[in-house]
Amino acid sequence: MPVTRHFIITAFLLFLCTIPSTSGFAGKPGFDDKEIRVGQWGPQTGPAAAWGSIARGTRLFFNIVNEEGGIHGRKIKYFLRDDQYNPAQTKAVVKELVEKEGIFAFVGGVSSAGGLAVKDYLAQNKVPWVAPTNGIREYVVPLHPYIFTVVPLYEDEASILTKFLVEKRNVRKIGFIYQNDQYGKAGLAGCKQRLDHYKMKLVEEIPIEATEKDLASQVLRLKNSGAEAVFLFVSPGAAVIALKTAATIGYKPQWVTSETLADCALMHRISNGLWEGVITDSCVEPPDSRAPLAMKYRDAHRRLDPNERWSFLYTAGIAFAEPLVDALKRTGRDLSTDAFLKALNSTRNFKGIGPRITWTPTRHYGAQEVQIWQCGVNGTTHLLQNWTRNDLSAGKK
Repeated sequence: MPVTRHFIITAFLLFLCTIPSTSGFAGKPGFDDKEIRVGQWGPQTGPAAAWGSIARGTRLFFNIVNEEGGIHGRKIKYFLRDDQYNPAQTKAVVKELVEKEGIFAFVGGVSSAGGLAVKDYLAQNKVPWVAPTNGIREYVVPLHPYIFTVVPLYEDEASILTKFLVEKRNVRKIGFIYQNDQYGKAGLAGCKQRLDHYKMKLVEEIPIEATEKDLASQVLRLKNSGAEAVFLFVSPGAAVIALKTAATIGYKPQWVTSETLADCALMHRISNGLWEGVITDSCVEPPDSRAPLAMKYRDAHRRLDPNERWSFLYTAGIAFAEPLVDALKRTGRDLSTDAFLKALNSTRNFKGIGPRITWTPTRHYGAQEVQIWQCGVNGTTHLLQNWTRNDLSAGKK
């Protein structure tokens, strides 16, 4: 090869090395002078599409932030991907967002199985993940330096609800239907933890798969067990099937669910009114809250997203994003992943429309308290018990 040609090619290759990479593996920072790129996955279609409004609530919140001037001169560019509640699809969309879009951080993200499928990948690529929308222990024990949770552990939710049933409603016979995954098993563990404290046991515990459409035999088992109250740690579709099946055989226990099914208006509608009376916990203020911040968001919703239903799930999407934006603001203009992590780790008693959140370098389990609600007539929400912590907290172990 002539020396001149060799010199030109070498110079060109050296020049290419100086061009900023667009690959997440090569360390794209996820922001520039004008924007910060934040992503979320969530089921916009598929068996858990009812949970899709969480990600759309996050979009409203980011629109409010951008409308108010952004964060130190930068606007949030939000990327939402539909993973159809399928862990394989979760992996695909997260990889695409990290490697092709250069995401700075993720927020939310429905599905325990989907989250577990990508948490190590995000850590390997040093992408912070704020507020997974599910409360499984695997996110916080052992400590994951890039994961910061807002939703209380499912064990804590179930333990608090069980205490309410036993001590406030004098229930002695409890049954449990649970999705056969981390979500369902965690709820089951929390209920058993509390019952062990009372030296009680479940009268029936039944695992189901997320795809099951016929729960006749399972509901009959619950009825025959004499269960006065039944926990449902399942998807919205499975919960409705359980209630409709129970109605056909005249079985009317006190149904109890985690915050995953706390959208009373939605569940009332898709169950044709059977949801009335169901008890649930919640990690956000009620949709009709008169708290100033909640009212501000409702006003913005009417103006910026009037075609979207204002609901528990939608407001949860706001609550999950609030601490992320708080940390970005405290990071300042000199943004980097390390600086952002430092700000997240110094979050102390942050309060938005959800529970108080504290994160430290050794503890990323942010919230430990929930409210308890009951579905009323026409899907209204009634507060039964205000913010309550689990005195047997699994998060302390």
